[in-house]
Amino acid sequence: MTLTLLRTPTRILSRPVAALAALAAAAGPVVAQPSPGEGLAVFSPVTWERLVDAANEPHNWLMYNGTLDSQRFSRLDQIDSANVGQLELKWAHHIPQLDRAETTPLVVDGVMFITESPSNVVAVDAVTGRPFWRYDHPLPDDLRLCCGRNNRGVAILGETLYMSTLDAHLVAIDGRSGSVVWNREVADYRSGYSKTEAPLIVKDQVVTGIAGGEYGIRGFLDSYDADTGERLWRTDTIPGPDHPDNRSWAGDSWRTGGAPTWITGSYDPELNLVYWGTGNPGPDWNGAVRRGDNLYSDSVLALNGDTGEMAWYFQFTPHDEHDWDAIQVPVLADIELDGETRKAMLWANRNGFYYTLDRETGEFLLGKPFAKQTWAEGLDGNGRPIRRPNTAPSQEGTLVSPMAGGATNWWSPAYSPRTNLLYVNAFDGEAIFFSRDEDYQEGDNFTGGGTETPLPIEHYHSAIRAIDPTTGDVRWEFPITPRSRAGVLATAGDLVFSASIDGYFYALDARTGAPLWHISLGGPVHAQPMTYAVNGQQYVTMTIGNTLYTFGLGD
Repeated sequence: MTLTLLRTPTRILSRPVAALAALAAAAGPVVAQPSPGEGLAVFSPVTWERLVDAANEPHNWLMYNGTLDSQRFSRLDQIDSANVGQLELKWAHHIPQLDRAETTPLVVDGVMFITESPSNVVAVDAVTGRPFWRYDHPLPDDLRLCCGRNNRGVAILGETLYMSTLDAHLVAIDGRSGSVVWNREVADYRSGYSKTEAPLIVKDQVVTGIAGGEYGIRGFLDSYDADTGERLWRTDTIPGPDHPDNRSWAGDSWRTGGAPTWITGSYDPELNLVYWGTGNPGPDWNGAVRRGDNLYSDSVLALNGDTGEMAWYFQFTPHDEHDWDAIQVPVLADIELDGETRKAMLWANRNGFYYTLDRETGEFLLGKPFAKQTWAEGLDGNGRPIRRPNTAPSQEGTLVSPMAGGATNWWSPAYSPRTNLLYVNAFDGEAIFFSRDEDYQEGDNFTGGGTETPLPIEHYHSAIRAIDPTTGDVRWEFPITPRSRAGVLATAGDLVFSASIDGYFYALDARTGAPLWHISLGGPVHAQPMTYAVNGQQYVTMTIGNTLYTFGLGD
């Protein structure tokens, strides 16, 4: 395998630290103007109609998961199983911050929008990596963060980008120049709220979640007017005292019950339903102080796209005591099941079980373990887990699979309508779970315990697994050593792309799992691949370490 030199070096726009501090103090967000000769980003406005029909313009990547159904499947097929071995590096973009990079960029008509940790975005030429502009969002020094200073992506509508920030703001940014259109505080970061996920556009709204499940927040999902930033609706993910489901929380535990919404959901335009996963109840590992099922934590919520009113919910892990957030991306697909076409939702859950649900009604259709799990005998006819005794965290420690990180986690799966398989990054780990008494203090960590692994993480089995959504069976797997924390991309070239934690980027045969190509890029991976095309050439992009790499076929 031969690497080419970067054809156009990526230049990072910068300003003196003193100037940045002065701007932040005086005016808020810092916007770096284009350097001479760089110009503004040029692209056609992204209408709602374009977003609904995104699958039919595969040369673009118009939202976090590619399309509203979140299949992460591209119809591009120039790179295929026969020629993928000819991939070579075309350009790279270095992210200057040392924080973990979890971004999935957007591409619109040859312009790429990349979010950088902690809460920044840069627009570059998608062919060369040449920068157009960058926006740096100033942040306070006293953030409350569970899992690093992350930003996973932006949404776009018209000519405006929408970005979540770690201080729990939603910012609208002009996509041509990088200037701020509006900036709204979603919640008070001092209480433990933060935002890391890419928003989702639904008609003329920006739908956006919240993080902070380890800080005793009360989770919610919001919708904002794309033009003005006015909040249109809020759906609490923990019902209040006026709702009968509040009885699933003992006493006042609902007030600090968590259930955050920290990964991007999906949308069905025909049903007008927004689907969003919710995270763990709080405190994570001490369920004794919040007895009950703890609705609607660890669930998928189906909400009316206009009002936020709940149409249905499905709870994967009632009364979760192992931190198995159900924030996995809801994958929407129409599948043949028992001789009938079903509007399905495909979901490999952090708790170790795979689920096929009816996305119109929430009906449980089937479920089966897809990774090692020791906490449940199985699922009953309604999809509720049948718990094994003595698997709850304890003061002395209880060994359970999966580990708190889960059988999978937030990294996106992919579904190919060509193979009818769901591709999932899976992990067969275990952990010892401990519980302890802990008082809630606003803005402080509130977990009620902790975990440790009895063996080093590399001793456990990790794999990309292809799941048949009509049976729940694993059709093939590709082992990964060490564990992978990367998402998956499927293409019409019958390829599956992913990466391992130590920086190997690879392509697999989508039908068999056979390895076809790989390259070592030497950095940790916490992102997902995407693909696009400009002037008839297909590219594949992956963020590894603090560098975004873009590959294409050799000339």
